[in-house]
Amino acid sequence: RSGVFLLGTRAASPFPQPTPLLRFLMPKAGIVTVVGKPNAGKSTLLNRIIGQKLSIVSAKPQSTRDRIVGIRTEGDVQMIIHDTPGLLNPKYALQRAMRATALQALDDADVIIYLVDATEGTPDSLEAAAGLERAPRAPVIVALNKVDRLSNADRARLAAAVPAAPFVSASNGDGIPELLASAAERLPESPFLYPEDEISTQNLRFFVAELVRETALEQLSDEVPYSIACEIEEFREEKSPVYIRAVLHVERDSQKRILIGAKGQKIRSIGQAARAKVESFLAQNVYLDLWVKVLPNWRKNAHAMARFGYRLKEEQR
Repeated sequence: RSGVFLLGTRAASPFPQPTPLLRFLMPKAGIVTVVGKPNAGKSTLLNRIIGQKLSIVSAKPQSTRDRIVGIRTEGDVQMIIHDTPGLLNPKYALQRAMRATALQALDDADVIIYLVDATEGTPDSLEAAAGLERAPRAPVIVALNKVDRLSNADRARLAAAVPAAPFVSASNGDGIPELLASAAERLPESPFLYPEDEISTQNLRFFVAELVRETALEQLSDEVPYSIACEIEEFREEKSPVYIRAVLHVERDSQKRILIGAKGQKIRSIGQAARAKVESFLAQNVYLDLWVKVLPNWRKNAHAMARFGYRLKEEQR
């Protein structure tokens, strides 16, 4: 997944921008890795910080499978934000790859934001949640998310249990400026690592595939979504409208039938909704040519997973 997603100016954002970060004598730049259990709100936080939707958001856990990179440059601070797959005990090859991605992001971090769902009570330590044998190298900020859903009594209990943890809401922005300021203070002094107008290191194909997969997650029952992978087979930007051929891969014929639906109704619905998202993202008209194919047991096959960019080390297979 090479290439860099460039925008000269930011698109109109549904996320109000956090206030500017602190001013420092020297520029600061580095990797801020966001980790946490599934459905802690990591993708919502990334989108909030960047001010644009980069990471798909779903009520279904495990929707983030890869490391999503967003770049926030404000004043003399540049944060390379890494959204990661949820920390879980893996049961098959794809989940092992997801866990490996999250652990590698921890190793790469200059600052770690350990985001926890405050509605679940007092959090485990990061070491316990991630199954680490030792504390990470980078400083860790424990952030209590979804506090807009807490009663005053629950807030008081959490404040006593985790006194240093900031209360935040990725969904409405509460506490985000303070969280960013805290992360900025811990970043190393460094020249910027990317041009100031870049907002991600991933290419357009990656984001288009994620938007199509997100739409499928939204419209399908609990059985099928975890078996779906999206592959962009063709992307012709020089055409008008932009031509995109995307393939949704599933593991069984029965899943393919569900995805297509009676008389093709479900796949048409997914295609129409996905096209609207992609057009908004690209700010161009799009012809989305959407197909469904069966790739048996791809989540348990390292070679099939590599086709979609998910890789396992030999000892993890």
